[in-house]
Amino acid sequence: MNSSGAGLPGITYLAIMALLTSIGALATDIMLPALGMIGRDLGVGNINHSTLVVTAFFLGMAIGQLLVGPLADAYGRKPVVIWGYALFILGCVLSMFADSWPLMVAARVFQGLAASAPRVIAVAIVRDEYKGRSMARIMSIIMAVFILAPILAPLLGQGLIYIGGWRATFAGLVLIAVPSVMWFHWAIAETLPREHRRAFRPRIIADGIRQVCSSRMSVVCLVVMGLIGGPFIGYLGTARQIYQDIYGVGDMFVIYFSVGSVFAGAGSLLNARLVLRLGMRRLAGAAIAALTVMSAALWGWMLFDGAVAFWLFMVWQVSFIFCIGMIFGNLQSLAMEPLGHVAGLAAAIFGAGSTFISLPLSWMVSGYFGDTVAPLLIGFAVSGALSLGLMLAAGRR
Repeated sequence: MNSSGAGLPGITYLAIMALLTSIGALATDIMLPALGMIGRDLGVGNINHSTLVVTAFFLGMAIGQLLVGPLADAYGRKPVVIWGYALFILGCVLSMFADSWPLMVAARVFQGLAASAPRVIAVAIVRDEYKGRSMARIMSIIMAVFILAPILAPLLGQGLIYIGGWRATFAGLVLIAVPSVMWFHWAIAETLPREHRRAFRPRIIADGIRQVCSSRMSVVCLVVMGLIGGPFIGYLGTARQIYQDIYGVGDMFVIYFSVGSVFAGAGSLLNARLVLRLGMRRLAGAAIAALTVMSAALWGWMLFDGAVAFWLFMVWQVSFIFCIGMIFGNLQSLAMEPLGHVAGLAAAIFGAGSTFISLPLSWMVSGYFGDTVAPLLIGFAVSGALSLGLMLAAGRR
């Protein structure tokens, strides 16, 4: 099926796609309460470097996507997802028993490499069966279900830390991954027929890359996802320090973080209701504009007042996360719309390319983080302004 109609798939399909999509969020957000402990136990000198537990995972995902996309186009979606889960479980075990900081970082890169398979191929599976505004609507609903991961993962991580220390968080990921891959295997049929598969050869892969890069709007969406994703990954890496070190909320950090995640789900659900009528580009552009203005305004307030009160930060946090819920699903669907014939490779290029743009930006946000939220606000304001300019320029051509 390759539908542009408005029909929705069943609950099982949506739930499993959300599970595949959420593996990255689970593997990062479950770590957030443990970052400081991991750094101290493994001898990290600068506590800011503990955020490498997050960024190393994203680096692995970026690299892995370039491999799993072409593999999924050549051998089908299901085998690559299943192998990805198997290697992800191995990565969890390596991380759980890591006894040095270099080994932990290497294990997290390996985890990210493996997690790239379900994350990327979920988008390809949806594109195999839907396109255009219908795909954007379904991706928004999947994102609304997916948002349970960043809501529950920090709470689960905190509970596991109380029970067995930070190493127990990796055991928790294994206990989630095993039933997830079994459910996927039993419930989801292969969506790429043999006659539509593309051989895993350099020439064919290069031709697919050329087709992806020839779509101006797709390339713009890739760059915008990277620009917005940079400060967002930086936020994930510094969230514990913001809440506990700047605002002193202690273990309530996981509650406040989860509250923000609820609003991403709300944004995704609103997007699902509006996208068939208003379109992907208009909604994504409006959300980027709102995110940019809010961040710049709060940055201006900080320059004037010298600080950002906790309640004001929370208002900004839930607002920007609401916008995030409306941005990424639309950009993914807009980018994938003309590329259904190379969906696996296209999803891989968008995922990897946007992450390679995001990571240096996230390192800048995390690296300059001190005792204020200014780097985060500046990151979102500047990235948002650049993104909005690119979207407007692409729309005029």
